[in-house]
Amino acid sequence: MEKDIVNIGKSVVIKGELNGSEDLTIEGHVEGTIQLRDHVLTIGPNGKIKAQVFAKSVIVLGEVTGNVTASDKVDIRDNGAVDGDIVSPRVAIAEGAHFRGSVDMQRKGVAQPQAAQAARPAGPGQAQPAAPVPHAAQPQGAGPLPVRN
Repeated sequence: MEKDIVNIGKSVVIKGELNGSEDLTIEGHVEGTIQLRDHVLTIGPNGKIKAQVFAKSVIVLGEVTGNVTASDKVDIRDNGAVDGDIVSPRVAIAEGAHFRGSVDMQRKGVAQPQAAQAARPAGPGQAQPAAPVPHAAQPQGAGPLPVRN
């Protein structure tokens, strides 16, 4: 069974909201919001996107300005560029690619960050975490410092 892939040519300009339920390749210009929650979005080498992007997987060969959220993977290929924040459990940035922003690779299904779990006291029957061992503030073998009044 052949998978449907839709192409937006390099002469096409779209402004607004773009939703779909199939894989999409963009070679043109899109401004606004792109939502392909269960599908692959490919921004071709000629594609220029100024949008918030939501997809299963995003492959960038062109330019994206805006935040990118993918439930599976974001792949910025050679000569691809992303100027915005990425949220995805897997991120690949090729040598020669451009990226400016932040990356959040928290896996889906994780309810709390680990820091919040560590701060929570253990319940009955659960082991308490060991207290951190303080590092020595003085050189080894040195006694207490004299106190002057």
